[in-house]
Amino acid sequence: MLLLKKQISAKNLLLQLAEQLQRYPGLMAVLAFASGIASYVLVDRKESLAQLIALFLLFSWLWLLLDNWLRERIEQRFGITLSPTLVRFVLQMVHQESLFFALPFFLAVTSWNHGQAVFTALIMLCALISLIDPLYYKKLAPRRTLFVVFHAFSLFVVLLVILPILLQLTTSESLATAMAIAVVLSFPSLGTLLPNGYWWRMPVTMLLLAALCAGLWQLRSYVPPAALRLTTVALSHEVDYQQRKPGPGIKQLDAATLHRQGLFSFTAVKAPRGLNEKIYHVWLQNGKVVDRILLDISGGREQGYRAWTHKQNFPANAEGHWQVKVVTESEQLIGLTRFTVTPAPNQ
Repeated sequence: MLLLKKQISAKNLLLQLAEQLQRYPGLMAVLAFASGIASYVLVDRKESLAQLIALFLLFSWLWLLLDNWLRERIEQRFGITLSPTLVRFVLQMVHQESLFFALPFFLAVTSWNHGQAVFTALIMLCALISLIDPLYYKKLAPRRTLFVVFHAFSLFVVLLVILPILLQLTTSESLATAMAIAVVLSFPSLGTLLPNGYWWRMPVTMLLLAALCAGLWQLRSYVPPAALRLTTVALSHEVDYQQRKPGPGIKQLDAATLHRQGLFSFTAVKAPRGLNEKIYHVWLQNGKVVDRILLDISGGREQGYRAWTHKQNFPANAEGHWQVKVVTESEQLIGLTRFTVTPAPNQ
């Protein structure tokens, strides 16, 4: 008798919670966005609460992967039969939770004058779609292939955030792991495009997966590194080695001065969970890579992990528009700065 009362109570509580969330569809998005901001602040201080939030997100995705098995166990244990409508709503809630949770991390690190802006704008668009029921249920959900891609993208985005927080993976490792999981999840959508019963169906599907993975890897520079943030980037003729600070900033100089004094590129990178990966300065002249230099990282968490490169060997014809990109080992852009070299005065 007591067990039956507990089952009824648990069922009523679950149904009431679902009813309240359905009554206020934007509530979960607001809570997820707030938890994302809180996690971004808390992880900067190495607080365990940020890890707990990330762990909760990971378990919500595991729940989706074990959906059928869990529904059977809930029905056997509590006598609760979850309707397809409720299951679809929970799936929408997890999408909202994931996208809005990750959004603050990407908004903080995106270089808006780079292709990364497209990736972050896509996250914002997907988050908006997950929030608007007519778009989510009538336009997206009926299209199975598109819906699976949306599902895999949501997982890919949230993994880029929670893998560095939970497992302290490097940006490159997180990107590769998240990409592999997202590509595997896209397998069902690719399978529906090919007819059943043919021996070549599986090999062709595997080739499509390999091509998809290779294509995504080629676009990796457009994915902002969610776990890293550039706090300072400056060009100068000098660096204070004691204070670890750059001298007066430079945006334009002539070729004679450049060849005579060279140029320091100073960088400070914020890595809340510690910086345990290789970072490079890539020097480009008129869009062409001229040099790639590994940084010697030092400094503390409050000022960011500071490093600089002193480039002195410039091409004889150094005039033009230059960029110094700060990138990870997997070529993900952390930030960049630009300067212009004008002809020498005697020219």
